[in-house]
Amino acid sequence: MEEIGFLGMGIMGKAMAVNLLKNGFKVTVWNRTLSKCDELKEHGASVGESPAAVIKKCKYTIGMLSDPPAALSVVFDKGGILEEICSGKGYIDMSTVDAETSSKISEAVKGKGGSFLEAPVSGSKKPAEDGQLVILAAGEKGLYETILPAFDVLGKKSFFLGEVGNGAKMKLVVNMIMGSMMNAFSEGLVLADKSGLSSKTLLDVLDLGAIANPMFKMKGPSMIQNSYNPAFPLKHQQKDMRLALALGDENAVSMPVAAAANEAFKKARSTGLGDLDFSAVYEIFKVTEPST
Repeated sequence: MEEIGFLGMGIMGKAMAVNLLKNGFKVTVWNRTLSKCDELKEHGASVGESPAAVIKKCKYTIGMLSDPPAALSVVFDKGGILEEICSGKGYIDMSTVDAETSSKISEAVKGKGGSFLEAPVSGSKKPAEDGQLVILAAGEKGLYETILPAFDVLGKKSFFLGEVGNGAKMKLVVNMIMGSMMNAFSEGLVLADKSGLSSKTLLDVLDLGAIANPMFKMKGPSMIQNSYNPAFPLKHQQKDMRLALALGDENAVSMPVAAAANEAFKKARSTGLGDLDFSAVYEIFKVTEPST
């Protein structure tokens, strides 16, 4: 493929861009804090001075931004994508945003003659490093088919879900389930411990039963060691819970479990845990309420 642009060098974006470079792609990167691009230069990346400069240089550009405001900013702000996007160029937004944000970006890009694909991913730091993400794409089928060689490097499976917005919705449903599960898992670990049971034994029992899953297996051991190195920051998980609940409001879906999980993540953020891994929500369940 021709050179690929990559906007956003956070935990996920950096790992994904490095994967592309390791697999023979030429990549031009940009980040709001440009110093975050230095490590990518060591892997052979070029650096663009703005999103517009990256779009101008590259036929296809991927964005992996932290939230809807950041995703909108790289498109609409001064030096943004819209200044250079045109016919023959494509923008692939792999950020986790709501469907409304994706639609706004799609309309703007297509209004300039460009093509657009939303492609949020299921997976965090380790799957990103290993090229094992699940890619949830929607939008222009032609762009999807063209960018598949890059997706094949970044992920283990890509889904094309139809019209713009469907990728965003699917990702929010997945992350809503994940956040709710993490809360139940945290409560269970605390209940076992307070009941005089071994947390390690609980992990072993869970791993042999019907609810065994990679998240419990991967996160459990570090949680019981009080270690929360951020693969997926808690503040981003809470953002996704909020967006999923808004999607529930739009569709009149009652979501009491997700709502309770969101409150737990908000409480964790308020106690300064937002930059740690989302599994750090465990900490708020460990706190003993003072007796009255």
